[in-house]
This record gives sequence, C-alpha cells and structure tokens, in this order.
Amino acid sequence: MSVAEKVREAPAAVEAAPRRKRKRVTDEHGRSVRVWELALRYLLLIAVLALTVGPFVWQLSTSLKGPTEDIFSSPPKFLPSEPTLHNYERVAKTIPVWDYAFNSLKVATTNVVTNCVGSALAGYALARLRYRGRKVTTLVFILAMLVPVEGIIIAQFTTMRELGLNNTLIGVVLPGCIGAMNVLLMRNAFLNLPYEIEEAAYVDGANVWQRFLRIALPSVKGTLAVVAIFAFMGAWDDFLWPLIVLSDPDKFTLTIGLNYLHGTFANDERLVAAGTIIAVAPLIALFACLQRYFFRGVGEGAVKG
Repeated sequence: MSVAEKVREAPAAVEAAPRRKRKRVTDEHGRSVRVWELALRYLLLIAVLALTVGPFVWQLSTSLKGPTEDIFSSPPKFLPSEPTLHNYERVAKTIPVWDYAFNSLKVATTNVVTNCVGSALAGYALARLRYRGRKVTTLVFILAMLVPVEGIIIAQFTTMRELGLNNTLIGVVLPGCIGAMNVLLMRNAFLNLPYEIEEAAYVDGANVWQRFLRIALPSVKGTLAVVAIFAFMGAWDDFLWPLIVLSDPDKFTLTIGLNYLHGTFANDERLVAAGTIIAVAPLIALFACLQRYFFRGVGEGAVKG
C-alpha cells in the first residue's frame, strides 16, 4: 500500500472511531443544565439555608455555651468551646417549664385531633356530596382565610367569657379547633381522587360513611399529615390568644411561660436561648416523624382547586 493511500484512509478511520460522549449535567426531567446555572442554584439554596437555619443554629450554640464564654465575640463562634447543659437546668429552676410544656402539649394534641377529624369531614362533604349551596359554602371558607385574627379576637374573647371558658385550656383550643385552610386542603385532596373507585363501592352497597372511612380517607394520609403538622405548629406557637384568655399561671402554655425569661433575665441570652430550643424541639421531632407524608400530602392537595 502506497503512502498516499494510507493518508487517505486515516481520516476515514478517525470518523469511524466512536466519539467519546461528554458527561452532561441534567435536572430531574433529564434536561441539560449549564454549569453556571447549576452553580447559581446551589448558591441560592445555600443562601436560603443560611437565612432559615442560621438563627436556629446560633440559638442552639448560645444555649450550650458556659457563663465564662463570650457569646458576642467577633467574628462569632458557632461551636462552643466547652459545651454544657447547665442553661437548660437553669430554665427548669427558673420557671416550671415542664408544666407549661405539658399544657401546650394538651392544647396542641387536642387541636390536631379536632382539625384532622373536622377538616376531613368538612372537606369530604365539600368535595363529594351534592347539595344546594355547596359552592357558597366553599366560598365562605375561602373568605374566612382573609379575615385577620386581630380583627375577630375581641369577639372570640367575648364569646369565651359568655360561655364561661375564660382561663381554661378549652377556651384556648375552641377557636382554632377547625381551620378554614385545613378544610380547603382536605377538599382539594378528596377532589383529586377518581370517582370510579367510590362508584364501584356504591354499586357494591357501601354507604357514605363506609366510602369515607374505607376508601377516601386512607387515600389522603399525606394531606392529613400536613393538616396535623399545621395544627400542631399553630397551637404550639400561639402566643397572643393564650395570653388574652389565661390568667392563672398554673394553666399557662409554654410560649407564655417562656416570656418570663425575657422579662426577668433579659440580659442572660444563654437562658433565653435554652428556653427557645426547648420550645422548638417538639416541632422538629414532629416534622421528622411526618416529613415523608408531609411532602406527599402537599402534592395531593395542590393539583386541583
């Protein structure tokens, strides 16, 4: 073979050889993403994470620092040099924090039960049952969400006083036992269920309660978890309404009781931080247990309005 023939065959051999594929960066849908776009996304996520988690990490670090450690050092130190739980012991000695926490737990648990049961029943009625005024009823729940709590708090207080429920935990629970937003979440979740399933159960002789309890309700467990988390957080973190209704220190909830730490020991940031962590810890534990159902439930009630 001549030299000229070898030169002509060389480009053909190069073209025939398989080209190496460059690794592509893709998103969850398989679409290509540029490197700078990916870097920008991560920078935004880090910024949001710093804004949301940063204050909690700082409070946790402050609660673990000893009395001799400077909490206002520059630059700030997130890791305590000598971690201690002494601040949590001081909180328990300063106020009856566990009694307050137990009162908050009773209020929050009752609020979760009433919201899950009441919102599920009301949401199923709005989504599945046929009756006059169903659309008007749905509109009323939507309008109820637009009314600020401060605008009706005087009427709520007057109602609780007329019922003789002032200075009771029942008076704290009753106004928020069923939330309008929770009802609408359950309604949207029930609307997303196929009608054919319930129609088949109806043909088999199932009544309304059987279709609700055995078919519809087990299919919206995720939305129920969302309602439970929202109800627990709303009752546990509520400060204004328990402050107005309750006057007996033995019935104070945790948010009211922790306010004494700010008033009496305003300069002791370690004590305030320890009380804050005690108040936040149950919320973190609840979300950790229900996060799998929470993210599934957001999708159940957000597709169809």
